[in-house]
Amino acid sequence: MSSVPGNLRYARTHEWVRPLSDGTVEIGISDHAQHALGDLVFVDLPEPGREVKAGEAFAVVESVKAASDVHSPIAGTVIAGNTALTAEPELINHDAYGKGWMVRIRAANAADVEALLSPGDYATLLHEEAG
Repeated sequence: MSSVPGNLRYARTHEWVRPLSDGTVEIGISDHAQHALGDLVFVDLPEPGREVKAGEAFAVVESVKAASDVHSPIAGTVIAGNTALTAEPELINHDAYGKGWMVRIRAANAADVEALLSPGDYATLLHEEAG
């Protein structure tokens, strides 16, 4: 089974959110999602300053299998993208919850993070999806 770190919140669409000490959040795709996609070969990230809505596609990841949209779990403003992914998209495959983070966002409403799935709820979702 895919790893589910206990310090993150999760979206049903398999993105994770990590609150940072400066009040912003990092967002990436889960270990489960990167496994499902396979070897990533390209990542298209939004520009800083872009406003995103919860549920809106804000990035694209391409693997040898397919291209997939990445949806923002919360509303807010993009303040940074992980530029290392431009040269090394496979960082997501190797370290989905660390060096493979995708964007940093200033949340429009910090409470939206707490409304996401807890690690236990996300693990249950993965178990249910596995059938």
